[in-house]
Amino acid sequence: MAVVTISRQFGAGGHTLGKMVADKLGYSFVDEEIIQMVAKKARVSTNWVESVEKEAGGRLLKFITGLVPRSFIDLVLDDNQGYIDEEIYVDLLHEIISRIADEGNAVMIGRGSQYILRDREDAFHVLLVAQKKDRVHFMETHYDLSPKEAATVVSRQDKRRINLYRKFGKEDFDQPYLYHLVINTSKHSLEKGFRLICKLVQN
Repeated sequence: MAVVTISRQFGAGGHTLGKMVADKLGYSFVDEEIIQMVAKKARVSTNWVESVEKEAGGRLLKFITGLVPRSFIDLVLDDNQGYIDEEIYVDLLHEIISRIADEGNAVMIGRGSQYILRDREDAFHVLLVAQKKDRVHFMETHYDLSPKEAATVVSRQDKRRINLYRKFGKEDFDQPYLYHLVINTSKHSLEKGFRLICKLVQN
């Protein structure tokens, strides 16, 4: 059994490539499902978890603890209600990603999994990178976006990725030494990347 983590610059094809690998190997493919698992564990909506991911540098936590009426805070902290902040979110990510790895035979997309599982011998970590213009073009062609829309979403998601890793206290997330394999999809096709990852796992 093994687990593959795929970290990627947005628009480098990580979701598409991860799904290809999972289908070929017969592995579970885990991406947005992690949000659902975190939400279920914290007893909150998936929208709340997504807000924690999107907010930068603790702004959501400051909003919750500083601007919302005390009566509302009491409500969400009720035992029958749920609550999540950045610290709880990161703790739950560690727990859930570790459990997925324990089950094995999974491909996971992002969310710091390369850090959480860095000491596991059965985990293979892959990084996908590409020039920004190629990532914008990928979003145009695969998600039917206009050039302006594609450029906007790539820039926005790049910032979101930086903010998420700040929650982990990490700034080296694109450094090659963290990964078994780094693939530049500006220079190699997704099909070639797919073959390289499958060979890595199956050897």
